Amino acid sequence: MGWRVLSRRSLAALSLILVTLAAGCGEPIATPESVRLQAAGSTTMTPLVSELAAAFGQRFPTISVQVTGLGTSSGLEALPDEADIAMASWLPPDVPKGWRVTPIAHDGIAVIVHPDNSVDGLGLLQVRALFGGRADEWQAVDGRPMPGPVQPVSREEGSGTRAVFEALVMEGRRVTPRAVVVSSSQAVVEFVAGHPEAIGYVTMALVTPKVKVLRIEGELPTPDSVVQGRYPLRRELWLVTDDPPSSPEQAFLDFALGAVGQQIVGQRYGRVR
Repeated sequence: MGWRVLSRRSLAALSLILVTLAAGCGEPIATPESVRLQAAGSTTMTPLVSELAAAFGQRFPTISVQVTGLGTSSGLEALPDEADIAMASWLPPDVPKGWRVTPIAHDGIAVIVHPDNSVDGLGLLQVRALFGGRADEWQAVDGRPMPGPVQPVSREEGSGTRAVFEALVMEGRRVTPRAVVVSSSQAVVEFVAGHPEAIGYVTMALVTPKVKVLRIEGELPTPDSVVQGRYPLRRELWLVTDDPPSSPEQAFLDFALGAVGQQIVGQRYGRVR
């Protein structure tokens, strides 16, 4: 039988699907037909949810989860007609009624610089000064002179990572207009790796040896430091569905929170269970 692409509303017709055990237990789910779920949203979460979806599909071959990174805002706007699950690294202050918000991981926003940069750590006020444009030379934060002035690198409008960074660091202020704006954490890493004067921010899961991660208020972003609350730039990562979710959606949520799912989460992020 071929795949049938179903919207969230169409999935309501599958309410008789039988979930014999929680998804994390590995038992099959009896379904009347193959189901495809659409997960869209945070580019930060796309690699993690893609890995979860692949493992989920191996256990439950009748349910496929298609993952698309559009940015948190776009993912939330796609609910419920264009997406069944939104991946959100940021949430609006007032979560709309009818949404089920499920945290699946703890993340830390890493502040990164070029490996040649002599700075190893910053305070939050120093990070704000650098990204706000009030400190435009690395000597202002006890660094060595660089080839040019400080070059902040920020994310695009609609990025959950940008929204959280501005809330936690900038206190609602915008980053300087001189900032280079890119559309993914991977692009931030690549830009900083190629520009010794640059500073950027990314999810800790996508840091590579091409860049240096700075201590913020004396702490590095690690799974332990974000779970224990020691690292100041921390957040939760959520999966958002209709409330109540359909049976296939609930099965995927259960899997993400189960033993296998949280083992996958723990490879990149802090676990929630």
